[in-house]
Amino acid sequence: MFIFSKNVKKIDMGAGVVRQDLANGKNLNVLHWNMSDGSEVAMHTHSQEQFGLVIKGGFEMIIGDEKKILSAGDAYVVPPDVPHSFVAIGDTEAIDVFSPRKEDFPWKK
Repeated sequence: MFIFSKNVKKIDMGAGVVRQDLANGKNLNVLHWNMSDGSEVAMHTHSQEQFGLVIKGGFEMIIGDEKKILSAGDAYVVPPDVPHSFVAIGDTEAIDVFSPRKEDFPWKK
């Protein structure tokens, strides 16, 4: 299967966060994010395991009890049901992979 970015719909999540659903497999999904400087995804949990890669910009990120600054090229893994949050540092672009598939985004504004 091939995915061409020009064909992937941009979903405005509000507050400077834009999502694109790149792939929806049987057991995982892949999302592309663009976040404006200072935009935030507040502390939340979900049952899926999450892997992410920062492509551009960075995050101040909290996973559980740890707070770290991530830059382009850095990655993160969020275990299922662990609280986590993101604040964009500069205009930020990232890719997330969720397994099993994540389809609900309750923090959408």
